[in-house]
Amino acid sequence: MSNSRFPFPRYPNGWFQVAYSDELAPGGVMPLHYFGKQMVLYRGEDGRPFVLDAYCPHLGAHLGYGGKVVGNCIKCPFHSWKFDGTGQCVEVPYSQHIPPKAKVKLTWHVEELNGLILVWHHLQGKPPEWRIPANEEYQHDLWTPYERRRWKIKTHNQEMAENAVDSAHFHYVHGTVEMPKSNASVEGHILKVQSGTVMRTPMGKTEGSIESHSHGFGYSLTRFKGIVETLLVASQTPIDDDYVDVRFSFSVKKLATGDVTSTVGAAFIREIERQLAQDIPIWENKIYVHPPLVVDNDGPIGIFRRWTRQFYSEEATPTAADSRATA
Repeated sequence: MSNSRFPFPRYPNGWFQVAYSDELAPGGVMPLHYFGKQMVLYRGEDGRPFVLDAYCPHLGAHLGYGGKVVGNCIKCPFHSWKFDGTGQCVEVPYSQHIPPKAKVKLTWHVEELNGLILVWHHLQGKPPEWRIPANEEYQHDLWTPYERRRWKIKTHNQEMAENAVDSAHFHYVHGTVEMPKSNASVEGHILKVQSGTVMRTPMGKTEGSIESHSHGFGYSLTRFKGIVETLLVASQTPIDDDYVDVRFSFSVKKLATGDVTSTVGAAFIREIERQLAQDIPIWENKIYVHPPLVVDNDGPIGIFRRWTRQFYSEEATPTAADSRATA
């Protein structure tokens, strides 16, 4: 479903974060609300996470509120019906008969890596078409633990993702010293964007580089090099027809002196927060213009928009007009 601001489906296909790993201990249960659906996340006693539709098919209790983990199953808080990780009812404690339709309506493919719990969303229910790779910085001795930030923003995943290729806005919205020169390439579901940047520091202007790998609309890795190397793991998960749950997880490469790392890294994180705060009122009030009136130095917006089509089960926008967007 689309709305008047965005002429493409509200919920794209791909991998999306629903929690951090350390938010859910073995036996833990967490209610979720994403993709316009009520869901329940629980971790089995063996440590595996599972995500199911929230409602018990018996009389509709929400499994995320009062549900209990038994082994790798979750027990309904209402009548103690027990469901396994596939959503199948495996026990009705007061009956020898389990109805054939006693199955939770929807189950989700779950992956846990890089300190995140992610689910695969596909509008037509197709299984995962790619995997998210492990990143070498996570829990590495030379990199700091995640510094986390989170926002709830009234926008669409595609609108946020397009910023990565919008070179001009970095100067005119965020006040960067100069407009970055961005190059984009596509490898299947991955969009790679590279650009140079010039940053103001107390020691004067410093040159750096930015390289981002977007794995669909829900998960991206951005590596900043310059004063200090920084990794940003960004996730954007649609909540409902209006809002997106945005999580930024920062990790900074340690320098020879730890105090310098914490000071410089904290300053860089504040700068990214400042820039996001400047983007939010634009995202929350803009519309999607198609075809865009692209001019020289706008950035590889055409490449980005052609890449986006694969993440929708319906045709997102007319395709012929895309030729007007420069590569």
